[in-house]
Amino acid sequence: MSDPYLYNDENLFYQLETATFQLGYYTLRFYSDQGQPVNRVTNRISEFYLYPSGGTLRDETFNILWYDSRFDTYRGFVPPHRKR
Repeated sequence: MSDPYLYNDENLFYQLETATFQLGYYTLRFYSDQGQPVNRVTNRISEFYLYPSGGTLRDETFNILWYDSRFDTYRGFVPPHRKR
């Protein structure tokens, strides 16, 4: 397993398995640069929020960073908290 704070699909799925789910989102942590998650080590780790009911990843201030249908429950994604 690589550094879990490097932003990539493998680490996102890995963090989802143990991430806190509350108020409709998962809290994830990745290295960041200028508010964006990055796949390299930086001097800052930031929190990001994945909303599976819309497939969106949001930054610390809840601005939408991206949409991905792979994480959208309306497109078939089954979040870990529903599997338990």
